[in-house]
Amino acid sequence: MNAEAQNHPVIQRLETLIPGAVEEGQVFRGELTLWIPAGRLRGVAEVLRDDPELSFKYLSDLTALDHFPLEPRFETVYHLYSIEHNRRLRLKVRLSGDNPGVDSMVPVWPGAIAFEREIFDLFGIQFAGHPYLVRILLPDDWEGHPLRKDYPTEGYR
Repeated sequence: MNAEAQNHPVIQRLETLIPGAVEEGQVFRGELTLWIPAGRLRGVAEVLRDDPELSFKYLSDLTALDHFPLEPRFETVYHLYSIEHNRRLRLKVRLSGDNPGVDSMVPVWPGAIAFEREIFDLFGIQFAGHPYLVRILLPDDWEGHPLRKDYPTEGYR
């Protein structure tokens, strides 16, 4: 964790409420990024949304990264905004390449429903507890997940 991140009020508040919830933190060009263990994501998200000193009630974007051939292979990336405090936050969760999955954030931020379906469709990442996790962009009979780095450039033949 860089020095600027250690003293950041969001990290200090999170560490007070959920000790050990932050694996790593980084401030780069004024933007805070936190890496959270997959098993603690739901609890951290609820605290970020509900705590009046944090109040990250708006999920502006959700995407994923594929770091193939490295492990952990995938990351889910949550872009949050606190309207009350005019503050942005990026949460990242590292996921293994073998059967990647994380809890759905739909109960915390209902706007995650389409984002999670898109990530499932294009990366193959599972979201436990998602109310309707089916393909959103590609046909149901599509083979594979085209945003994975090991996906053939011309598709499967």
